[in-house]
Amino acid sequence: MADAPITPPPATRRGGEVDVYHGVEVPDPYRWLEDGESSEVAEWVAAHNTRTREALDARPTWERWHERLSALVALPTVLDVSVVGDRLFVIERAAGADQYSLVVRSATDPSAAPRTLLDPAALATDGAVAIDWFHPSNDGSLVAYGLSEGGTENSVLHVMRVDTGEVLSDRIANTRAASVAWLPDNSGFWYTRYPEGDEYHRHVRFHTLGSSPSDDPVVFDRLPTPETWPDVSVSPDGRWVLVHLMVGWTQIDIHLLDTSTGEWTVVVEGVAAQTQLQFAGDSLVGVTTLDAPNGRVVEASLAAPSEWSTLVPEHGSAVVGRVGLAGNEVLVVVGEVAVDRIERHHRDGTHIGTVTLGASSVLAFDADRTTGSAFVAAATFGAPVGLQRLRTGSLQAWGAQVDHSVLPPLTVTQMFYPSLDGTMIPMFVAHRTDVTPSPSTPLVLTGYGGFAIAMSPAWSPNLAAWCAAGGVYAVAGMRGGYEYGDSWHQAGRRANKQNVFDDFHAAADWLVAEGYTSRSLLAVHGGSNGGLLMGAAITQRPDLAPAVWCAVPLLDMIRFPQFLIARLWTDEYGDPDVADEFGWLWSYSPYHRVSEGAAYPAVLFTTAEGDTRVDPCHARKMAALLTHASSSQTERPVLLWQAGRAGHGVGKPASMRVREGADVLSFFCWQLGVERMA
Repeated sequence: MADAPITPPPATRRGGEVDVYHGVEVPDPYRWLEDGESSEVAEWVAAHNTRTREALDARPTWERWHERLSALVALPTVLDVSVVGDRLFVIERAAGADQYSLVVRSATDPSAAPRTLLDPAALATDGAVAIDWFHPSNDGSLVAYGLSEGGTENSVLHVMRVDTGEVLSDRIANTRAASVAWLPDNSGFWYTRYPEGDEYHRHVRFHTLGSSPSDDPVVFDRLPTPETWPDVSVSPDGRWVLVHLMVGWTQIDIHLLDTSTGEWTVVVEGVAAQTQLQFAGDSLVGVTTLDAPNGRVVEASLAAPSEWSTLVPEHGSAVVGRVGLAGNEVLVVVGEVAVDRIERHHRDGTHIGTVTLGASSVLAFDADRTTGSAFVAAATFGAPVGLQRLRTGSLQAWGAQVDHSVLPPLTVTQMFYPSLDGTMIPMFVAHRTDVTPSPSTPLVLTGYGGFAIAMSPAWSPNLAAWCAAGGVYAVAGMRGGYEYGDSWHQAGRRANKQNVFDDFHAAADWLVAEGYTSRSLLAVHGGSNGGLLMGAAITQRPDLAPAVWCAVPLLDMIRFPQFLIARLWTDEYGDPDVADEFGWLWSYSPYHRVSEGAAYPAVLFTTAEGDTRVDPCHARKMAALLTHASSSQTERPVLLWQAGRAGHGVGKPASMRVREGADVLSFFCWQLGVERMA
């Protein structure tokens, strides 16, 4: 609880805007805060930022959290990996670095020194240029990569010669999250690009190195919807081109081009299933949920790509995920309630053995079919992500490794609790090994519950710092995720979204009831779709926890499709322009469920002006409305921090992550009354 008054919030005018959807009047008193280009909005944000900085900078724990997080964030960590012959391309952040770099390592000698191809932090004084993606050529002599600035993820494609570091003249804008497939002779590549000024209508084009991107021909543009997301790959000989089309979050269509004839073949289309295939000689091999909701590994010949046979069958409740081809082995990542293992199979599907990774999840994974080597970046709660080589069933540490003696020894337990309807929900609970959770232990609870994303073990400096100081951290694996595969996702999306909120509320109540903490010592947080979860917790259960961190959130669920790329998500949430779907959204939309005069918890909203996924107007509007409506502002303030030169989180410099973490943890200590904790 606040121990001294803070600066009052700035005065905020209320408008009278009201829309009518399907006969329902929908008020929107802070519509004017949607305009991020407005000078009035800029002044309002500046006033809130000043107030928030004054409040958080005054916290006695802020410097201690900043020091502890600086040490943790400075540890080396890996984000992505791609193996091409004897070369290993890695996105990694070196010890003490502010930004992830693109590094090339030896794929055969773990002691060989790495070579940095690109350190984007050197391209901006504030470290706000980031590598969004990369795609090496088949021989590893060239690499295409995307750069964006200020957290926008609006990539510009570049090409580098790996041996010399020469950056070619080719520049292609509008290549957000681009997929790139190189010709065998490296003379050009297929790739995905957006039309200028368009967040949708992503098409596959072909680029010849040295030519003008404006002349690049469209190769595939037959999109079932404007929001459909195509990716492209090519066979090693360059004859076959495979286009995957993500049509919403539960359907992937696949088309195959024979470049020798120019003919397209439909591999799968219009089926409610997710399928990812890759080239394997004269065949296609991959994972599908067709006739197997939790996934199976299938194979089809290029001559008959729609006729699939099962190589590795469905695994019951376990989730069959990614596949890699390493020599004559098929490597399959299998998730068991959000914990991954890697199964080895012969090329005919016969099981060879299983590689266990402990309480880990596979963050990145790639294999080379020719050399037989594979590399895994596995994440845990207890340490930054390291790289390992997998060969003939054994794992070998590769590249920079972390000295675990600098990390807090954690005990992580996976447990299960009942939700409101009795469904058992998995949850990880982490704490320092010598801590026994009790009603006097401060606890942070988080979750996500959407888009078929499992809440798996993951490195979080905030979690490590909180646990090192004696706190407990809990991560709930709610419906809407992928802990149990497709059925788990379906149970928390669209008309079933309330299940996610119920699961989270039940997690908090269970932790209190079981004595892991007490209500007054409970803080909760979530970001993006998890920010929507926080909005629902604030408005549906204002008694749930005294402190809430709501990051880059979706909160106005009636107008959300009108901003940035959000029409991509109507498949997950529903479309307010459709009467029945409006009903789902209207029933829980946090911005529309705020009650005048209710006692709300303390809330820290964080967003960023460069966020090109979730518009920062959601946080602005909700902060204004809660500030107006809450009867507990004196004890439980509503704070807003809108960062500059940052986005949804991807590409955020390490120094900015440290400052944000110190803000959040000092805010929690302040509101939970444990300011001697750090």
